[in-house]
Parts: sequence; structure tokens; C-alpha cells
Amino acid sequence: MSQMTCKSLTIITLAGVIIQMIGLSLFVWGFFPVKPALTGVSGPESYRAPAFDSDENYGNISLPPHQLRSLYQDLSGIPPSFDRLILLVIDGLPAEFVLGKDGNPPRKAFMEAMPYTQSLLANGMAIGYHAKAAPPTVTMPRLKAMVSGAIGGFLDVAFNFNTQAMADDNLLGQFSSIGWKMVMHGDDTWLKLFPGLFTRHDGVSSFFVKDTIQVDQNVSRHLVDELSRDDWNLLILHYLGLDHVGHIGGRSSLLMAPKLAEMDEVVKMIHTSILTRENDQGWTLLVVVSDHGMTENGNHGGSSFEEADSLALFVGLRGHVSDYKSATQNTAQQVDIAPTLALLLGVPIPKNNVGVLIAETFDQLKDDHQLRALELNSWQLFRLLDAQISCLSCANISLNDFSDGQPSVTTECNDSLEKMFCCLYMNAAVLHSTWKSKKVSQSSSWEDYNSTVIAYHKFLKTASEWLSSRATDKPVDLLAFGVTAMLLSCLVLLSLTLHMGREINLIEKLHHYHSNNDMQMCFLDEIFVLGVILILVISMASSSMVEEEHYIWHFMSSTLFLILLRKTVQLLPAQNSLSKGTKNFKFQMCSVFVLLISGRILRGCHQGGVNWTHLPDISKWLENSGGVHVKTVQLVSGVSVVILGFCFLSLLSSKKNVILVVGFNFLVSGLLVLVHIVKYQENAFARSSYGATISAQMIYAVLGSTTVGTAVLSPWFMPIQISKVGSSRDIYSSISVPSDVKDKSLLMALKDSLYVIGWAYIFSWCLLQLLLQQPINAMPILLLLVQILTSLLHFSYSGLHHKEWVEISTLYFLGMAGHFALGNSNSLATIDVAGAFIGISSHSTLLSGVLMLIITYASPLLVLFALVVYMSVKGCLVTQNVNSGHLLQTMLGFPCLVPLTLNSILLTAYTIVLLLMRNHLFVWSVFSPK
Repeated sequence: MSQMTCKSLTIITLAGVIIQMIGLSLFVWGFFPVKPALTGVSGPESYRAPAFDSDENYGNISLPPHQLRSLYQDLSGIPPSFDRLILLVIDGLPAEFVLGKDGNPPRKAFMEAMPYTQSLLANGMAIGYHAKAAPPTVTMPRLKAMVSGAIGGFLDVAFNFNTQAMADDNLLGQFSSIGWKMVMHGDDTWLKLFPGLFTRHDGVSSFFVKDTIQVDQNVSRHLVDELSRDDWNLLILHYLGLDHVGHIGGRSSLLMAPKLAEMDEVVKMIHTSILTRENDQGWTLLVVVSDHGMTENGNHGGSSFEEADSLALFVGLRGHVSDYKSATQNTAQQVDIAPTLALLLGVPIPKNNVGVLIAETFDQLKDDHQLRALELNSWQLFRLLDAQISCLSCANISLNDFSDGQPSVTTECNDSLEKMFCCLYMNAAVLHSTWKSKKVSQSSSWEDYNSTVIAYHKFLKTASEWLSSRATDKPVDLLAFGVTAMLLSCLVLLSLTLHMGREINLIEKLHHYHSNNDMQMCFLDEIFVLGVILILVISMASSSMVEEEHYIWHFMSSTLFLILLRKTVQLLPAQNSLSKGTKNFKFQMCSVFVLLISGRILRGCHQGGVNWTHLPDISKWLENSGGVHVKTVQLVSGVSVVILGFCFLSLLSSKKNVILVVGFNFLVSGLLVLVHIVKYQENAFARSSYGATISAQMIYAVLGSTTVGTAVLSPWFMPIQISKVGSSRDIYSSISVPSDVKDKSLLMALKDSLYVIGWAYIFSWCLLQLLLQQPINAMPILLLLVQILTSLLHFSYSGLHHKEWVEISTLYFLGMAGHFALGNSNSLATIDVAGAFIGISSHSTLLSGVLMLIITYASPLLVLFALVVYMSVKGCLVTQNVNSGHLLQTMLGFPCLVPLTLNSILLTAYTIVLLLMRNHLFVWSVFSPK
């Protein structure tokens, strides 16, 4: 059989990886494009009916702001209801904190924390809405939705960390065109979206989530001064503290009620100022909104009710709300805020708006003004439909197309998509025209008015739902090219893995490293691993299995452990013939039981997924038991990690000096982490202190220098001559190999270096996770370490009874099961943002992104580091006939190829699923986040 050189293997592997990256980039570029938008801004043409038979082209009207404002007032036919607007944004505030849920009032503690706001609702002076936000529920795309009425692309979740200026038509641009003066204090996302638009501003970073106090004080310190001024028309106040409280402590944080009380005082101060200065400054509308909600853990980004339940509270409307129920049990879409504010404040509705005006906010207007508002909204949505439906034309629609030759609220419009929209639009338009004719002749009735309102709402709702849910046009050719490239890459990596596997098997057969009994029993674990891959690929097509993927990994890993246990028992007769057979058998049996027990505890640490997170688990029990118990678990876990690290380093008994030096450095790191836990655990719910930041930075420096130093220097300090390989305490002694193999000093030096470097990676990674992860994840980190250590020892003592690719796949499964055991899921809401700012004194997108990646992928990356130790304890057997190049391929190359191939198979399969599911109902809420 022809052997591949190291150079060829490296080049082909890199080529496969590069092709995969290119294919994935093309696929992502085609699957997640920025949603298409109409260019330009709405102007005077917004107040004219759409032209059915020709393209509208009114030209760009350039008028001074005061003239344009007068023109809009004349054309709109609706007198502006308000002269000024105060937009109070409370980041992350779930609407149910203020309005309750399912007809029930908010929690007692929350109601008591916001007495003034609750009194406004109870007295009919405010009306609130559960404003459903579209995913992804992060700040930047939600702000854009509120000011433009448009639903952004899914990749806005990435742009949220690097906000660019908003180019689409929006309310702030419309306000600026009519001469409004605008002021903003709070989240600097506004400054990035609208640079140069504010006459005064004081921005704060939204990503430094440890700060729950100063971030709001920076806004409130301007409040008294701004409320006394009359040189602005729009005042934006964006408070971030409540969102930060949620990220750190969740909905039930001890700081949540005090933060709500602080926000209630802000509402009281603003509303009191409006009432006292109304005659001097004109009518002012206060709108209290939130960009998104939060899960029970305080995170957001997904599409669950808790995350999408944002608030829209209108204070100062001159209409009368009859009772508390009418003021709190209302629903709307977050995009409905944009057309509502545009029509209330006398500017055109933004061009790409898909929202529908909130009808109750116009109750103070006369009937003809309310119908005019509905008409303007319907004209704007019809223009958007016309731009997105190529053959939409209502020029040939006449009254004969309606039942009995007359429009009616009950008219059925069930034809093609184009005719349906034309039918609904014309039905409302003709009913409106009929009502106006009857009003002139003083023969109109309430039924006529009500029928017209219902017809308008039917068209607006249908158009809005279609525009909101319409899948972005995806270039299928580009997607297919990306998938083809990924398939090619997958085949390349799979071919390399199979080729290397055959070479390893051939060497083992030639040298009789497998007995006949082994050959008879070697298939069950291999078949099961292949079955797991097949099950994972099939499950990707199910939205429910994507949401609850953790069940697959926990079940499959536990079942694989049982198969290993069965195989160990079956191999007992063969091992009894060896001198160390009984000892090895007992150890292997114990190791499997440790794997099963630790795996079951990990499974109970977090109720992962999406649908069953409310069920009890170990993490909830620890949180409810109090901070003392959590800290105790943290300290015990930290000490255990340090002890385990030293124990396994000491197995390399022939390198005592090296072990002492490396061990001492990591002991210092471990002590620093433990001291940090003891001193700063109580400060987890407060803003990051200077001492905690310096402590974390010291840990980063010591861990980084120790790990890099070990990786660079250990190969140079490993002696070439092996004084005593067969020590009883040496981990290599468990491998049953010919004596001539152990005499190869260069091989043993390489193994020793890999062993020390691998443990340096594992030990430093676990200490880093103890620092960054949530305190309740300290025990899962320890259990993951125990599982990896036990697996490595089990594979070491099992010799060659397991295929190498099966063992590496087992470690891969452990990493994925551990990923979900740490509380992660396929929802963006489980990303831990709070830990990404530990040790950072000022916001840095790059550093925070790196820390966020370290926290999120803690378990899979830990397994990759463990493969370095695996290469050491399970390095391929060599004989006199095997050259060094082939040795490096089998010892180092194969353990790297297997996880690369597994990742490639699963990633390629999922891109194919996404291609097939591109028009699925849950493509953005379930499939895309994964």
C-alpha cells in the first residue's frame, strides 16, 4: 500500500480546510444577506394615492425645514397631535414586569417597585402594549425596527457589536428634515446609528455589563436640565442598567426591584415636568419602550416569548382609557411604533415600514382624521408591496369584482396573492370613499365608519404579516456553490481519514496487535459511533431536535459508555492471561462507572434547550440555596482541579524536575483563581471593581505566560536519553507494546513533551473557566475534567482493544455533551455576556469577543486540548520498518483529522438542511441561530 508523505498530508488537509472555509463563507453570504430595502426617503408623495399604471416619480423636493413641515401638515390632513417627543428606552425591560401576563398583574415586588407607572395605567393616563420584537432580540436591530418600522436581517446580531450608520429611511431622519432639534443621553448605539444628528449627547457603552449603576447615573444627571429646556423637539433617554442587572443575576436578581424603582422615578420626574410645563412647551408625548425582554437567566437574542416581550407605553395621550385591563392587556408588533409616531407627529411613514399604526393611540382624533391615518398607512404598505411583488397591479380592479357590485367588509379576497392584496386594498379604499360621500350628504352612519375601519385593518394586517414573514430572496446558485465546496472539502477530509485509518489497521494486523477475540468484538462500538453521526445528521431536519439537541448528546454519550463497559467485560478472559490483566480490568471497569456517574450529574446540572428550562435542576437548586453554598462548591471545585492537575502531571515520574517547575507555576495560577473567588464573589452583582479587574488581569498574565512558556520550552528540556521508561508509576507502562518500541528515545521524548504540553493546556483552560464561567458552572467544569482524565486513562489501559478513531470520537462526544451541560443551547439567549467583561477595564469589542468565545466553547475546546495528551498516551506503535515521517502522520496527524472530519460532516449536513429549509417557518428563530 502506498504511503502518503507528511508534506502531502499537510497540504491536502489544509486545502480541504480552506475549501470548507470558502464554501461556508459563500453559503453564509448567500443565506444571510442584508434584507433589501427601498432607497430614498418618504416625502410629499406619501400623502398621495399610489399610481397603479405608472412608476411614481415626484422628484426630490428640497425645501427649507419650516416650509417642508408646513407642506406635510397641509398634505397629511391630520393635525399633529404633539409638538415634542420624549422616548424613554429601558433596555431589556420585559413588558410583563409592567403590564403582567395572560391577564394576571405583574409580580407583587415589581408592582410595588413602580407605583407611579402603575397609577398612570390605573387612572387611564397611559396605555401599554406587549410589543412583540422580531428575532434576533438584541439592541441594534430592535432600535432600527422602532425608528424605521422595518425588520432587519438575521446577521444584525453580528452587526450589533459593530454598529454602522443607518442608511434606511427612519423617523429621526424625517424629524431632522423638518427642523427638529434632537438630544440623546444613554446607549451610544444611537450615536453610531445616527452620527451628527444630535445637538447634544452623552453616550455610554452598552456592552460593559458589569456596570449597573454609573451607566444609568450618566443619563439621569442630565434629566433635570433637559426637562427645563425648550430647545429640543426629541429627547431620547436610553437606560442600560436593567439589562445589565438581568445579564448578571437574571430576572430574579436582588437588584431588579430597586432598578425598576429607579426607572419609576424617572417616569415620574418626566411626567410631572410635562404636566407643569405643558402651556409653555406645547403638547409633549412620553413613550416608554424596551428593545427586547429577557429569559429567566437574563439573556436575550432568541425568539421565545420572554425575549420578544418588549414594552410600548404611551403616556400623555388625550384619549380616555376606561380601565386598568384596557390599559395593560394590549398587544402590538414592535415595528408598529414607527408608523404610529410618524402619524402622531406629522411626518411621512418611513419607506420600508411594515408596521401597522396602533389604533388606540388615535382615539383623540376625529373620525375623518382616524380614517385618514389608516389611509396613509395603507398607501405606504401598498407601495412596499408593489416594490416586492412584480406583477401587482390594481388598475383593472373595479367594483364589479366585489360581491353584489359593492364593496363590503365581508368581501372575500381569496384569489392569487396579487389579486388578494388588490382586492383588500380596493375594498377599504372604496368603503372610505363611500363614507366620505355619505358624510358630505350627512347620511353616514356608525356602521359605515366601522366597516371602513375593519376593511383597512384587514388589508393592513394581511400586508404587514406577509411583508414581515417574507423570506429574504436567497441566491440559490450561490448557496448551491457553497454547499458543493463544503461537500468537496468533506470528501477530501473523509478520504484522508479513511486512508490513515487503513494504514494504522494494516500495521496493527501485520504485527498481530489484535487477537482473534478482539476482531470478533470490535464492531459494536464502531457501528454505534457511525450510527450516532447518522442520527445527528437526520435530527438536523427537525426544529424540535435542533432546540433540544442536548438530549441526543447526553443519551449517545451515556450509551457509548455502556458499550465500552460491555466490551471491557468481554475482554476479561483475554486480559487474565496477562500479568497485569486483572489490575487493568478493574481499573477500566471503575473508569467506565466514573464516566457514567459524572455524565449523569452533568446531565442534571442544567435543563438545557428551549422548552423545558423551567424544570428544576442542580444549578437552580444551588442558586436558591444561597451564595454561601455556591461559593463553597466553587472553592471545592477549584481545589479539586488543582489537585487533579498535580496528580496527573506526577504520572510522568521520569521528568521530576520539569514537573516541579511546571507544577509550581500552575499552583500560583490556581491560588490566584481561588483568591479571586474568595474576595470578589460577593461583587458579582455590582459593577466591576478595580481590584477585581487587576486580579483577573494578573490571572490572565500568569496563565498565559505559563502555558506558552511550557509549550515552547518543554521540548528543549526533555532529555533525549530515557533513564527508566518502565517505571510502575509511568502512564506509558499501561500500553502493551514491544520492548523495541519503548527503547526509541526520540519517540519517548516527543511523548513526554506532548504529555506536559497537553496537561498545561488542560489545566490552564480549566482554571480560566473557573474564573470566567458563572459560579454555578464550577462543578460542571470539574466533572468535565474528571470525564476527560478518566477517558484518557481508560483508553491508555485498554491498549489497542479500541480503534483509535472510536476513542477520538468518544472524546468528541464528551465535549459536545459537556457544551450543553454548561447551560448552552442552540439559542442566542444562552450566550454568557457577563463573563466576557471580567478583567476588562474599558470596553473592547475584540477582547470581549475572545472571552465570549472562550466561555461559550469551553467544553469542545477542552477536548481539543485533551487530544494533545491523547497523542502522548496513545501514540501509534512503531517498528523498525516504520519511518519517522509515517510516525508523525499516525501519531499526530490522525488524531487531528478525526475531529476535523466529524466537524466537516456535521457542518456540511447542516448547510444542506438550511438550504432545504430556507423557506421554513422557523428558519430564523430555530435553524439560523444553530
